[in-house]
Amino acid sequence: MTDMTCHKPLPPFVLPVPGLALALGIAALAIFAGSNPHLSGLGLGALTLAIVFGILIGNTVYPYINRPCDNGVAFAKQKLLRAGIVLYGFRLTFQQIADVGISGIVIDMLILGSTFYLACWLGRKVFELDRETVWLIGAGSSICGAAAILATEPVIKADPAKVTVAVATVVVFGTLAIFIYPLLYPLAAALFPAVTAESFGVYIGSTLHEVAQVVATGHTLGTPTENAAVIAKMLRVMMLAPFLLILSAQMKRLRPAAHGAQASGVSFPWFALLFILVALFNSFHLLPETIVSAINQLDNLLLAMAMAALGITTRLAHLKRAGLRPLLLGLLLFLWLIVGGGAINLLAGHLMA
Repeated sequence: MTDMTCHKPLPPFVLPVPGLALALGIAALAIFAGSNPHLSGLGLGALTLAIVFGILIGNTVYPYINRPCDNGVAFAKQKLLRAGIVLYGFRLTFQQIADVGISGIVIDMLILGSTFYLACWLGRKVFELDRETVWLIGAGSSICGAAAILATEPVIKADPAKVTVAVATVVVFGTLAIFIYPLLYPLAAALFPAVTAESFGVYIGSTLHEVAQVVATGHTLGTPTENAAVIAKMLRVMMLAPFLLILSAQMKRLRPAAHGAQASGVSFPWFALLFILVALFNSFHLLPETIVSAINQLDNLLLAMAMAALGITTRLAHLKRAGLRPLLLGLLLFLWLIVGGGAINLLAGHLMA
């Protein structure tokens, strides 16, 4: 007699558990490693380390355990990412805009717009890269590094390998900047008497990639420079939401009408609007600092888990196929941020003094 016994399917909430546990373990390790003074001094924060650890696991152990883990890894890469971007708003307040003044806002807008436009022109015309890679590298260089790349990915639906390539450019050149920028300060102060510790801090915050890299660089030059750098950087981070809304509209315009259903598949980044609302809510200081601090720690964990999941799904063979062109694009944008960003800072400071 044939055994007709069938196994009950697992409840939906059970399916993501193994993958989420794996992403959580990698994220916890990255956060712990990122607290090491030697690594944090190099600007290697939890997000960067999470993707590195994720890539190592993804290309060694993960192929043997992927079946029970795939759902959870996908959940971390998509759902937790959006939640992390929304909660990122608790790091910001609209009062920070007033602190940097109109000149700081103008500087950030000019550098963001010029850097992203340059990325699009160089990436497409000179290096002949695909649009998704160009936009990801442009977002990372012009706004806030890995966080901007992660936030851009669900809007343009980029391949994980392209996201990892873009993050690599941010890590490489942002880390170099930590050592280069302190050397530029005495040179800039000697050539341009108007350069102060605070104005150089605005220059750091408006041109350097990652928040962690801004903090590390500003810290080496003193408290006034560090404070100005962080404020300018957080204002730049706040521009992420309108950037995503504009990018989403551009995606809809570029999708050919002939593709019909595909064109309707361009999703509106509602998490970008929620990001703004959270920052607005945080501006009223309705929550105690202890709760906001706990939320920020949770946000670090969620974003680290998303980065770990991204690394897990990235294959080194994909990175090898990307070649040198993305890194060359990142290099030229890095040089533009140093030279062109410095010129924008000096010009805006002179005209709006």
